[in-house]
Amino acid sequence: MAVNLVNVEAVSKVYGTRALLDAVSLGVSEGDRIGVVGRNGDGKTTLIRMLAKLEEADTGRVTHSGGLRAGVLTQHDSLDPEATVRHEVIGDMADHEWAGDAKVRDVLTGLFGGLDLPGFEKGLDTVIGPLSGGERRRIALAQLLIAEQDLIVLDEPTNHLDVEGISWLAGHLRTRRSALVCVTHDRWFLDQVCTRMWDVQRGDVYEYEGGYSDYVFARAERERIAATEEAKRQNLMRKELAWLRRGAPARTSKPRYRIEAANELIADVPPPRDTSELMKFASARLGKTVFDLKDVTVQAGPKVLLKHLTWQLGPGDRIGLVGVNGAGKTSLLRALAAAARSQGEEQPVAGEVVVGKTVKLAYLSQEVAELDPTWRVLQAVQQVKDRVDLGKGRELTAGQLCEQFGFGKEKQWTPVGDLSGGERRRLQILRLLMDEPNVLFLDEPTNDLDIETLTQLEDVLDGWPGSMVVISHDRFFIERTTDEVFALLGDGALRMLPRGIDEYLERRHRMEEAAAASAAPAAAPGAAPAKSSADARAAKKELQKIERQLDKISEKETKLHAQIAENATDFGRVAQLDAELRELDGEREELEMRWLELAEDAS
Repeated sequence: MAVNLVNVEAVSKVYGTRALLDAVSLGVSEGDRIGVVGRNGDGKTTLIRMLAKLEEADTGRVTHSGGLRAGVLTQHDSLDPEATVRHEVIGDMADHEWAGDAKVRDVLTGLFGGLDLPGFEKGLDTVIGPLSGGERRRIALAQLLIAEQDLIVLDEPTNHLDVEGISWLAGHLRTRRSALVCVTHDRWFLDQVCTRMWDVQRGDVYEYEGGYSDYVFARAERERIAATEEAKRQNLMRKELAWLRRGAPARTSKPRYRIEAANELIADVPPPRDTSELMKFASARLGKTVFDLKDVTVQAGPKVLLKHLTWQLGPGDRIGLVGVNGAGKTSLLRALAAAARSQGEEQPVAGEVVVGKTVKLAYLSQEVAELDPTWRVLQAVQQVKDRVDLGKGRELTAGQLCEQFGFGKEKQWTPVGDLSGGERRRLQILRLLMDEPNVLFLDEPTNDLDIETLTQLEDVLDGWPGSMVVISHDRFFIERTTDEVFALLGDGALRMLPRGIDEYLERRHRMEEAAAASAAPAAAPGAAPAKSSADARAAKKELQKIERQLDKISEKETKLHAQIAENATDFGRVAQLDAELRELDGEREELEMRWLELAEDAS
């Protein structure tokens, strides 16, 4: 029987006139891995701070088992700014001692990319004071994970981590024996790590068995039976469930809930997007050209980030952009945005960017634009427009779109200056969409957003007709909202990844292994010669040809799916179309395998 580590008994907490937690009773036992979800401001952080005894409850009590070793990662670290990274992370351990410890090596490599901390000027001897918030957060996380703990409490641990870092952290936490309580909006991470969920809602905490997939099903089922939630929110949860059940690429294990019940619940839920219809509408709004890059070079100061880049963003394309930090993801979007603002007159240092004449770009940067703090929320949206056309006959007023983004009628009259960081981020996205753009650039759009707001944003984007590029470390969001993934691997090239983020992680792993091998002594006599530049150019040329073929196959598949839907009652015709689909699938598989072989030669 698992030993009980923490008991929360009838705990209540009130801020001003609002009860964040009302007589909540919970427990954490050995081996528990608990994910905490809920809207921003509903009390998630307050709950885990009281759980860790960092904050006192107004009523009730929290008890820890005797000798409990608990480690806590809060949103604000307590690192000594005068100390070095070595002092805070390694402590008094001698070099040979920590270098011989497998756990220390794993944590340093997973969070910093190597034992010598390659991103830090003086490695372990770097002073903490001048470091950025993201760097300090990784140091605090490393300090926590290296120590021995019975219970680990994490508040947004994936903030400031890239896709690789998040993947490593999920794997690391799965193998630890420590109990875990974690607040995060990263749904992929929750599904990978957690075996129980706590949903904080209006003073109560609802418990669910399983990870995020199981939680979505159980909550949608509970809301359907009890009919206590408004129809809009229920439909959003059912849509999220439909996405999970229909095989999102990030799902690496079969959900544990009852398949029959889940299928019955989503029987009448359409796919998230009608891709064929959206492509037609996008083409009508944008024409044939959106962004056409020819032999482009992108620089940040003196540093060349991308060179000889030839690439097209077409009407209706929904692109996820991933890559190592500093590879040029944001710089690429900025270069395209500059060309769009000047209608092609402002060009990169080399090459040409052709911008479609009808392009109307909205660019969500990582910085939250400053708004007049005295404006009311509704007023800030109406400053842009009173009504918005979302396509396919969907038109919403400013007030209706505010409600869809979690700003209820009362909240719409809140001054902007009184909003939280997450609420301002929501308002920023809302103002962008209100201007009816036909091209969207979203740079880390999920920052500061809770899961419920993310599902609402995804619902709006599902029916949004236009071209879109998303940069995000949130793997679930990229896979949910985009159709193709491209990667910047730090070598000046942009690559299409047919297998998405899984392929990106595999490529990064191979690159790290190759870098480690090159750092080793010179190759033995008889080693294979390096590939010539001519071979690399030929491989790149064939890669581009294959990518065009893959695009054509995708178009054919879309048309076949549409024809199958039109001839649903003609079983003979459906069988014929299905055979054509299978043939295309075989062609795609062969092309993707050849693409992967060539990618090695071109890199």
